[in-house]
Amino acid sequence: MANKIKDLRAMSIDELEKKLLELKKEQLNLRIQHSTGQLPNTAVIKNVRRDIAKINTLISERKKNS
Repeated sequence: MANKIKDLRAMSIDELEKKLLELKKEQLNLRIQHSTGQLPNTAVIKNVRRDIAKINTLISERKKNS
């Protein structure tokens, strides 16, 4: 699950934004599972949140530099 920053840097802004949308949907699903007690491994939520932060950082860096 955890995306390597090297792999993320190889993506275009459009690909990053698509991946960001997927991760946000996954985060929502994980939060729902957690609230209903169906999520056995809660560390997954933290990993998804960190991946979202990585992508947001890369997008803002690229928009700043272009």
